[in-house]
Amino acid sequence: MRIASVDIWTVVVPTISGRVHSAVYGPAGWDMVPKHIIRVHTDDGYEGIGETGRGVPLEAVQRMADDIVGRDPRRMMLQQLPSTDSLDVVEGPHSMDRWWETAAAGPRFPGYEALEMAIVDILGKLYGQPAHWFLGGAVRDRVPADYWIGHQTPEDAAANTRLAVERGFRGMKMKCTGDEPLVARCEAIWEVAGPEFELTIDPNTRFWRLTEALDMARALAARGKVKVFEDPMAKWNLDWYRMFREHGVVPVALHLGDPHDVISAIKAEAVDYLNLGGGMVQFSRNAAMAHAAGIPCWHGSGNDLGIMEFSYLHAAAAARNCVLGSDFVGSWTRQDDLVVEGIQFEDGYAIVPDKPGLGCELDMEALEKYCISK
Repeated sequence: MRIASVDIWTVVVPTISGRVHSAVYGPAGWDMVPKHIIRVHTDDGYEGIGETGRGVPLEAVQRMADDIVGRDPRRMMLQQLPSTDSLDVVEGPHSMDRWWETAAAGPRFPGYEALEMAIVDILGKLYGQPAHWFLGGAVRDRVPADYWIGHQTPEDAAANTRLAVERGFRGMKMKCTGDEPLVARCEAIWEVAGPEFELTIDPNTRFWRLTEALDMARALAARGKVKVFEDPMAKWNLDWYRMFREHGVVPVALHLGDPHDVISAIKAEAVDYLNLGGGMVQFSRNAAMAHAAGIPCWHGSGNDLGIMEFSYLHAAAAARNCVLGSDFVGSWTRQDDLVVEGIQFEDGYAIVPDKPGLGCELDMEALEKYCISK
């Protein structure tokens, strides 16, 4: 088996009006940043699909595609793609050089996650195993999932909450700043869903002072269920996070991807929970560190399309401590997820697919509709 060719589509899939930001807060903007969809073909008829993050240069994806043609995916090291044996990484399997010390977070070249998805998809189909099998196997057949909104007026937030409740969700994550009517927005949500409907508050570090974050936490906790404040303050100031925890008002989390940052947060006793990202293997590594420290986590997202979100779902299913509502949100924020059948949700959970590989297939009609270059 050898990789024979790679298809690359550049796509732009806009968001659905009213699902992300209210008009008063302006358009999302990030939805117009291109992504790339890849499809890897082998010489014996297998295919694997992948999706890049936003803004990855097309030239980098093309270089990656050129590099893997002719390689055997069965020999690739899933923790160091596209290497096909130890000689691609070090001088020999028992080399004493220190290459490994430079790769704490694994490979980081642009488009790596798309390559990882595509190779795992191929191998899953070859061996008849779902993607999570390559991460140690799923520990659950459904993963907790929350609804998601951006910056919204109380009225728009209430309308989206009705949609969330109709779809069976039990919690919601929202973007905000300290200058928005956050208390009124949350009250509008709880008026629709009830005070036990859990809210994740994510200011993206825009509660500018510890006192501001604490005042907001106290105001909201007196009105309904706040599950967690995510990234409320500057991430570099772990002392503020530790002090926030000491007040015990609501739990606090950091959204992290670099393993060094995960270690720093654990050492500083700065978090109750962690929102983790990265590729499938790297997410598993970070989640394992959090698990060893007794810290629950969830899988973050970038409001992505279907292929990437299926990869998130497999990784979350294989992490023992991924027990908080993860962000599989693209299917209701984007006009299309570009897969034939998207993630299935039931009573606040995303159902883990048991089909070989990622468990999804490209919707070619939708792909052509949103493709801007091929």
